[in-house]
Amino acid sequence: MFERFLRNRERKKLTDPHYGFLFEEQPGEWVSFDCETTSLDVKEAEILSIGAVKIRGNRVLASESFYVLVKPENPMKAANITVHGLRPTDLSDGIPVEEAVKQLLEFIGGRELVGYYLEYDVAMINKFMKPMLGIKLPNKQTDVSSLFHRWQSRQNAHDSYVDLRMDSMFKKLRLPDLPRHNALNDSINVALMYLLLKQRLK
Repeated sequence: MFERFLRNRERKKLTDPHYGFLFEEQPGEWVSFDCETTSLDVKEAEILSIGAVKIRGNRVLASESFYVLVKPENPMKAANITVHGLRPTDLSDGIPVEEAVKQLLEFIGGRELVGYYLEYDVAMINKFMKPMLGIKLPNKQTDVSSLFHRWQSRQNAHDSYVDLRMDSMFKKLRLPDLPRHNALNDSINVALMYLLLKQRLK
């Protein structure tokens, strides 16, 4: 009841009624998403690309994926390029970040969000969404690192340390690992991990 009250209060802050669909939950469906950015500092970071994929039931819908390149406002540092592989020429035809965020919202709808250290990616979207629409993402959120920690804690009750690095998690789960630091690949990787962890935690 209280959660519904909070959601209704947030909905009233929405400055564009078109995006009311964000408050319409879609049970049995999720969206795994990821952002590639210029920095891990939310205040100074710019979004370079956004990738997302839908999950329905126990299937990752690779055919229903989302990927956009975003043109940064400031020159990129060489150190950033070595991480995500996106060069200025790759981003020259990118779209403005506000348009990228709006397209992502249309893709997400009211679905629950899934990610790896999701708090950062959500904060990056909220950074641009709040000034545009008056609200932050209202979607429910699940971080696969917390699911993995719960699963490992069950397996090794005597050992409090859990390695939450992405490559370690994939090895432990014996999952194929798509090339990382690509927003769409990372989204698919996380979606696969989410479904397997849900199964393991039953």
